[in-house]
Amino acid sequence: MTGSAMKRTDLARGTALVACVIGISLLHYLTPLRLAMLHDIFQRLYYIPIILAAYWFGFRGGIGCALLVTFCYAPHILFQWGGHIAMEMEKYLEVILYNVVGGITGMLSQQERARREQLEETAKGLEDSYRQLRTQSELIIRIEEQLRRAERLSALGELSAILAHEIRNPLASIRGTAEILKEDGAAASRDEFLEILVKESDRLNRVVEDFLRMARPEPAVKKECDINYELANIVTLLSAQARGEEVELRFTPGEVPTLSADPEKLRQAFMNVILNGIQASAPRGRVQVTTSYDLQSRSIEIRFSDNGPGIAAEAIGKIFEPFFTTKGSGTGLGLSITKKILEGHGGTLEVESTPGEGACFRVRLPAET
Repeated sequence: MTGSAMKRTDLARGTALVACVIGISLLHYLTPLRLAMLHDIFQRLYYIPIILAAYWFGFRGGIGCALLVTFCYAPHILFQWGGHIAMEMEKYLEVILYNVVGGITGMLSQQERARREQLEETAKGLEDSYRQLRTQSELIIRIEEQLRRAERLSALGELSAILAHEIRNPLASIRGTAEILKEDGAAASRDEFLEILVKESDRLNRVVEDFLRMARPEPAVKKECDINYELANIVTLLSAQARGEEVELRFTPGEVPTLSADPEKLRQAFMNVILNGIQASAPRGRVQVTTSYDLQSRSIEIRFSDNGPGIAAEAIGKIFEPFFTTKGSGTGLGLSITKKILEGHGGTLEVESTPGEGACFRVRLPAET
């Protein structure tokens, strides 16, 4: 409500109160004294404008209206009830009550109004704070989105640079071999260089396939999966390769429940970890695979332990990063792809290692995946 509208409202209320007091006073003056019961009713009617004035205008309004009633009603008491001492004293006491009621009601109304204004001010402050907080939250969300976009672009640039480096090496070998074959057409050396071409082409193809597998993973096709069964098949499949590299590969299954998962993707993930252990512990090493069930967290734990040289402390934090490898022949994408597959199943992949004593990769998969 605007200031001018409030002034008009206050003026209308004040005029109504004055008219009400004057009207009640006229009823007193125009009513014969013998109708004492009517005078008692009119006398109580004065409380209506007094209480309204106190409610509308506070302490000053209540006292002001009570004084107006006193000014209008006192002559009636003095001149018309002057000969009735008992009645006169009662009505003077009523006049005192008018002022007491007007003052107390006005004071309480004023306190309530001040408290309401304070609450409104607090609510306004809270609304302003909420508006500022919402604006800041939206700004933070926009900044976070920009940071994520910048981070993705930075990661894309880094991956592109690494991918270009990984592709450049076999391409250089292929080019060099082709130039040698062009210059030297001897049959004896041709087979050797052609073998190099095939190996480097395979390596190049492996880098591209691994990169695409990581960048554009195929959607998981989940069904009931027996982890022990899948691991037993993988261990059997890789046993020949392990023996060829003089590595003992053992599997100790525990009692674990089945889970809903994509067996093909899990086989790929587990095979990556086991192959990594075989390569790390060869020759004359040992790779141990064990499964167990944690009832408290309702998760299946798979441990892949080897007694290889272990992982250096500075490499632990980078081992799951794309293209990071400590082996000259690897693409550095195997463990990164494995971690992505397991996280897609709601699982985790962690590594513990002591240099010189081997490493242990621990997989946790929720049984209700």
